[in-house]
Amino acid sequence: MSTGERMRYVLSVDAGTTSVRCLAFGPGCELLAEDQLDFPQHCPSDGLVEQDPMDILDVAVRCIRSCVSRLGKDGCVALSIANQRETTVVWDRYTGKPVYPAIVWQDRRTATECERMKDCEPRVHHVTGLRMDAYFSATKIAWILDHVEGARGRAERGELLFGNVDSWLVWNLTSGREHRTDTTNASRTMLFDIERLEWSDEMLDLFRVPRCILPEVLPSDAVFGVTDEGLIGVSVPITGVIGDQQSALFGQSCLEDGDIKVTFGTGGFLLMNIGQSPERSDDGLVTTVAWSLGGRTSYAIEGSVYIAGEAVQWIRDDLGLISESAETEGLATSVPDTAGCYLVPAFVGLGAPYWDQEARGTLVGLSRRVDRRHIARAVLESMAYQTYDVLRCMEPCCPERIRSIKVDGGASANGFLCQFLADITGTEVVRPSCIEATAMGCARIAGVAVGLWEPDTRSVTRSDVFVPRMDEDRRRALLEGWRRAVGTARHWSSDRMG
Repeated sequence: MSTGERMRYVLSVDAGTTSVRCLAFGPGCELLAEDQLDFPQHCPSDGLVEQDPMDILDVAVRCIRSCVSRLGKDGCVALSIANQRETTVVWDRYTGKPVYPAIVWQDRRTATECERMKDCEPRVHHVTGLRMDAYFSATKIAWILDHVEGARGRAERGELLFGNVDSWLVWNLTSGREHRTDTTNASRTMLFDIERLEWSDEMLDLFRVPRCILPEVLPSDAVFGVTDEGLIGVSVPITGVIGDQQSALFGQSCLEDGDIKVTFGTGGFLLMNIGQSPERSDDGLVTTVAWSLGGRTSYAIEGSVYIAGEAVQWIRDDLGLISESAETEGLATSVPDTAGCYLVPAFVGLGAPYWDQEARGTLVGLSRRVDRRHIARAVLESMAYQTYDVLRCMEPCCPERIRSIKVDGGASANGFLCQFLADITGTEVVRPSCIEATAMGCARIAGVAVGLWEPDTRSVTRSDVFVPRMDEDRRRALLEGWRRAVGTARHWSSDRMG
C-alpha cells in the first residue's frame, strides 16, 4: 500500500435482537474499527415483544457513520448485513414510516392462531422446512394486516411493504430504492419454498399475505443496492446480506456436511451444515437455507433456543443479582454445583425440539442452601442443557458421530459455560480467537464478492478447545434432573394443570 493510500475495508452491520454493531474488517480479515449501540425493547404484556424499527435504523446509521469517520470513506469497498431473523416490519411504501412496531421473533401473540392451524403443519414443513410456530414471520405479517386499521386493504393495493430487518435496512440505506432480501432470510418467513427458492403461492394463500408486499429474493452474495452517502457517509454496494445465524455458520467455516456451530446471543442457535439437499428433520428441528453463494445453495438443520444470554440479562437487570454479565463465570465456579436447582428459561415458551408455546419459565429444586452463586450457575447450565436437547435431535442427520461443536456469540466468552457444554454433551467444544463469527461471516461474503478476499478464505483460528471431563454417572444424573425441570415448565400453565 503506497504512502497516503487508504486501507481497503468491508463494513459489517450485525443487527441483533438488542443492539446493532458495525465492524470494519481489513484485507487480512483483521478488525479495524467497531461500534455498538443498544436500542429499546418493549414488552406490552406477557408474550409480546416489540421494537421501534426507527430505533433499529437510527443506531445502525450511527454505528456505520462512526466506523466510516474513523477509517475514511475512500477505503470502504462494500457494506454487509447480518440480521436478527423473523422479526417483522411493515411500512408505508411512500412515506417509509412503519405502520406498527416491529414484532420480534420472540413474540408469541400469534401462538393461538398457529395452534389452530396445526393440521397444516405437515404441508408447511414440506414446503418451507419450518414448523407451524409463532416464531416465524408469516402469522406476524397477517396479524399486523388484520389489526392495524386499513392495513390489509393498503397492502393489497401495493401501498405497504414487508421485510425482516435486513430488508428494512436495505430499503432505508438505499433511500427507498431497493426492496430486497436474500434466500436465508426469506427461508425464515414460512412463505418461501426452500427447494424452488421462490415465494410459495400456496403459503401466501394459507397465511393470507399479498405477494405485492414481499421483497425481491436474491442470493446472499448479490448486490442489493448502493448506499446513500448522505445518510451514512459513504456510497458503496450492499452485498453479503444473510441471516445472523447462517452468517455465524459461514463465519465459523462450517462448510462441510456435518459441521456444527452454536451461537449464544439473546437466544441460542444450533445449526448443522447438511450440504445442497434440503433434508427434512422429523425430530423437532427445522430445515433452512444456509446460504446461496456462487450460484449454489447450501442448507442447514437448525434448532432454536428462545432464551440463552437473555437469561443472564434477566438476573442482571431485573433481579439485580449481578452488576455485569461477566460476573456469572466467577460465581458459577465458586460453588461445586447448583445445590440441586435448575432454571428452565421458558419466558416465551420453549423452542426446539419441544415447540411448546404454553411452557413458562421455572426455577425448581430450591432449598435454603441456594444463593445467587447457585442461581448464576443454573442460568449458565440452562444454556448447555438446551443445546444438549437440540444436539441429540441432530445426530440422525449427521453423516458420522458428532465430535465437535464450534461456539460463538457474547456468552461463549464464558469459560465455565464452554466447559459445562463439553461435559454435558460429551463433545469437544471449540471457541475461535474471534467470537464475532456473525459479523465475520457476512463480511467474508461481501469481501469475496468485491474482490477484497480470495474465495478460499476458510480458516478460523482456534483459541480454546474444551474437552469433556465429567464422569458418566454425574452426567446422567444432571440430565435426569433437567428432564424433570423441563417437564415442570411444560405443565405449568393452568389449563394443563386441570
